[in-house]
Amino acid sequence: MNFLIQLTGEMRKLYARPRTWIGYIAFLSMEILILFVYKLDRAQATLRGTMEQNGLEFDTYYSSLSITFTIMILSMFVLGSIFFALVAGDIVAKETEDGNLRLIFARPISRIRLLLVKYAAVCVYTISFVFFVGISGYLMAAFAVGWEGGLFVMEPKMKVFAAYPQWSEGAPRLALGALGISFSMLTISSIAFMFSCFRMKPAAATIITLSILFVDMILQNFPFFRPYESWFITWRMSSWVFLMETHIPWPKIVESFAFLTGLNATVFIIGWLSFQSRDFKT
Repeated sequence: MNFLIQLTGEMRKLYARPRTWIGYIAFLSMEILILFVYKLDRAQATLRGTMEQNGLEFDTYYSSLSITFTIMILSMFVLGSIFFALVAGDIVAKETEDGNLRLIFARPISRIRLLLVKYAAVCVYTISFVFFVGISGYLMAAFAVGWEGGLFVMEPKMKVFAAYPQWSEGAPRLALGALGISFSMLTISSIAFMFSCFRMKPAAATIITLSILFVDMILQNFPFFRPYESWFITWRMSSWVFLMETHIPWPKIVESFAFLTGLNATVFIIGWLSFQSRDFKT
């Protein structure tokens, strides 16, 4: 119960910072822009050609579910990673910079408990943010193109293609995909949280996290590294899209998520060990 009370206080403190809300505003603006593009005749003609080449009816799959999937897959990693790294890289380093930790450690609280509360707050923020993007994107798309329709999924890089003609089939699968994205994005937050525990500025923790991820993504696309793409963090994070296949390949998903779970635990332990050895009293 005390942990939940402390977590509630940490969430209130987290959402009291203006930078926490920047991501929500940015994604709402991006969703409006994508919906505007989808209403253009040229964009609809391109989508119609893609769907008809694969033997699908445009009127069935030009829907709010398909647009929501496009919003999430195009923006969540590139744009979402910025705000996840920004919030997670700030949550410990900012309080160190402001001197708040000296006051906190004047009370009988262990450092591991403090980090667990802050890490839990980061996880809650990450998961809730992903579902906010999915729900808000779907509502906007539904008002723009209608509530009915199927779900069209195509991701050439991961070789995923699926079509669900009924809303009752596509909506649960899209919700499952959002849950998979949430778990994948926790890796970004975990890495940024680790650097936030180090002796560095909040901006440095954010920049280093983004540099690691973008370098990983760039190297993954090199032809030389193509046979070893499964060893890259960003490829493992992209494995959530396998949840959208008609027949879900659970061994692939379990393997990738187990890899990410081990990575998240490792970077948290490294951050905790670094934080444990720091002196905040002098």
